[in-house]
Amino acid sequence: MTIVKQSELRRELTVGEVAERSGVAVSTLHFYEAKGLIRSNRTRGNQRRYPRGVLRRVAVIKVAQRTGIPLSEIQDALSVLPDDRPLTVEDWGRLSENWREQLNERIASLMALRDHLTSCIGCGCLSLRECPLRNPHDVLSMEGAGPRLMDEDSHP
Repeated sequence: MTIVKQSELRRELTVGEVAERSGVAVSTLHFYEAKGLIRSNRTRGNQRRYPRGVLRRVAVIKVAQRTGIPLSEIQDALSVLPDDRPLTVEDWGRLSENWREQLNERIASLMALRDHLTSCIGCGCLSLRECPLRNPHDVLSMEGAGPRLMDEDSHP
């Protein structure tokens, strides 16, 4: 049995240690830090040192990303939590409840899209005039004649 000194338990982690333990590339950790998702301290030699709690933050970030939550929303959610301690069960409960609502909305939207997609593939027309996927409610006809789909930013 190896006895670990209390000082070793509190030791900060190198970027390589965080990468190895979290399964995230060093470049990804640097990116997360640049985006304000995680933080590090610098040694006298300007090397990054991460508090141990960063491992839980990285895990939360990866789970949120897998559910499709944009990094900007993850950053907003994490910004209200203290950096000086690991995320708690209560912290995760609040985060996941907010994200659960977004995920449910996304699931409902994808299911509706799936249902329309099946009917469109079934008919084979993919009519730009009537297609609920490409031109819902025929909004393009309200803009008059001519091409409208080249400017993707202004249409569904």
